[in-house]
Amino acid sequence: MKVFLRWATDMVVRFSSSLDWVLCLALGALMLIGLAVLKSAGGDGLVFAQGARFVVGLGAMWAISRASILRIRSATPLIYAISMIPLLAVFVLGTGKYGRQWLDLKLFYLQPAELLKVSLPMMVAWYLHKMPLPPRFSTVMVSAVIIGVPTGLVMLQPDFGTGVLIAASGAFVLLLGGLPWWWVGVAVGGVAAAAPVAWIWLLRPYQKDRIMMFLDPEMDALGAGWNIIQSKIAIGSGGFDGKGWGQGSQSHLNFIPEQTTDFAFSVLSEEFGWIGVATVLVLYLVVIGRCLWIASQSRDSYSRLLAGATGLAFFVYVLVNGGMISGLLPVVGVPMPLISYGGTSAVSLLAGFGLVMAARSHQPVHGGYG
Repeated sequence: MKVFLRWATDMVVRFSSSLDWVLCLALGALMLIGLAVLKSAGGDGLVFAQGARFVVGLGAMWAISRASILRIRSATPLIYAISMIPLLAVFVLGTGKYGRQWLDLKLFYLQPAELLKVSLPMMVAWYLHKMPLPPRFSTVMVSAVIIGVPTGLVMLQPDFGTGVLIAASGAFVLLLGGLPWWWVGVAVGGVAAAAPVAWIWLLRPYQKDRIMMFLDPEMDALGAGWNIIQSKIAIGSGGFDGKGWGQGSQSHLNFIPEQTTDFAFSVLSEEFGWIGVATVLVLYLVVIGRCLWIASQSRDSYSRLLAGATGLAFFVYVLVNGGMISGLLPVVGVPMPLISYGGTSAVSLLAGFGLVMAARSHQPVHGGYG
């Protein structure tokens, strides 16, 4: 018996040595909370489906964490190129409510844009690790092309919210690489100058409605402004300790239409109150902080840029959804990480954290650009 226990212990240690347990515990807690919210808002079917996706994502995270970061780095251009294939295919074979954002693979639906949240920062980090840092003008221009091509394709689907998040994930790599802040000012100025053109030529009517409802949701309280008004009611009615699990009136009486996806955090706020919200936010901060700590300990630029950008991008995902459901930002269809229902999003996120763990557990002997 002792021999078996020793063997079992050795096997567990061997196969879990690449995992970062701080990250694992925080992510595990978030996934359990997400399943509890889906159970209340959508029932057992959604819990089973999302749980299966979490299992796939955890398997991917474990497998990636065991890979050599040097091999991952070498394979990055191929990974980036492969992730572009379904992004292009969606324009021919795609489906969706407001455009072509999904591929129907019969067994499941794939959202190609979610794959770019992982592969794009990988590609920018791969390019920057080969160049002197801080980046020169030519380096920034090439990086802008790497970021801009997939971002533009996603926005043409159209999926403006995801496109912005993908661009942000690549931009964070540049910032961590030492991009001067005046470049950020130029980029913000360019976006502001292009806003009127985007309003006239690029934004669809439903996207314009979302922006108008952000400014004044009461102007169409029973139409386009319904979601955000009901979401704010749900958040406010939760109070300090919430109404109790499964007792949310806004969700169970179907006042919140997208209660399992974009507005799942509203359900959590109503049923678990300020205590539940604070708990989840602390878990998010643990995840973000751990990624940044791993980045600070990395000896090569690729690992540092990738781990840091993953943490900062995760922060933006949380910030955008939180601002969206509380009326502080326009509704752009961005899910709350690991709380909202969504297979491609969950698997991509967990795969990204697998890369962070690989960066921690498989440090190269020498850093540098090459």
